[in-house]
Amino acid sequence: MRVLITGAAGFIGSHLCDRFLKEGHEVIGLDNFLTGTPENIAHLFGNPRFTFYKYDVTNFIYVAGKLDLILHFACPASPVDYMNHPIHTMKVDSLGTLHTLGLAKEKSARYVFASTSEIYGNPEVHPQPETYWGNVNPIGPRSVYDEAKRFSEALTMAYCREHDLDVRIVRIFNTYGPRMRMNDGRVVPNFICQALEGKPLTVYGDGTQTRSFCFIEDLVEGIYRVAVYENLKGEVFNLGNPQEYKILDLAKLIVEITGSSSEITFMERPQDDPDRRKPDIKKAKKILGWEPKIGIREGLEKTVKWFREKLAS
Repeated sequence: MRVLITGAAGFIGSHLCDRFLKEGHEVIGLDNFLTGTPENIAHLFGNPRFTFYKYDVTNFIYVAGKLDLILHFACPASPVDYMNHPIHTMKVDSLGTLHTLGLAKEKSARYVFASTSEIYGNPEVHPQPETYWGNVNPIGPRSVYDEAKRFSEALTMAYCREHDLDVRIVRIFNTYGPRMRMNDGRVVPNFICQALEGKPLTVYGDGTQTRSFCFIEDLVEGIYRVAVYENLKGEVFNLGNPQEYKILDLAKLIVEITGSSSEITFMERPQDDPDRRKPDIKKAKKILGWEPKIGIREGLEKTVKWFREKLAS
């Protein structure tokens, strides 16, 4: 297949480029490096089946030749990033989604949209199934991300219904692993970098809020299956690890794995920070035959190793 991946230099996007190239496909990557980095895809530049363009998907997109598949994964995804770039975040998941859907329509290409567990907001249903509509504050500081993703889901389904486009939506829960930015503000890189540097680990609130952490290899496997399996038009899938961890327990585990002497300090929780996060993945198990294989300790050990090397270089 000839595959277009937006956000190709990002954490998840770069791993998707690796996977599709490994499977023998031709990959065209787009990224404007707002939050992605050339370092994530530098190893691909000698590959004859990989083409990269520095480009902002909020502008009109033209690609010559056929396209079989488009994966729209461009978007600031950490609270630090989307709070720093609120308007651009909304443009990427409105104009960017419109442009990539228009391209998919023109090329008769399959389309996969990267949504997020954040569309569930602070959930009143636990764990969260794909049928849950969410509990989102539409004007809160996090709404620039939550509502942009919700709009993009609606637009994606509108193209499915009005233009008979083969679309699929993945709702991604907390994912971690190599190539995360050290300063991206998410809890795993925050804790790992603080532990490796001997700084206090900053836990927001009392640390009893929960998250579910999926290792990047597991997530990419799930996305790949959503993208290549037949007869999934209009389907939505939760992709995440259903093992639920308290943030405080995660901090203690990272201190243990790193062998750090860091203490844990507590800070005020941000507005609209969800109390709980846990994906219901029964649908992905049944239809895709997918579930995460890598446990939290194994995944964190691999991630710590990568961050250790980054900090030493």
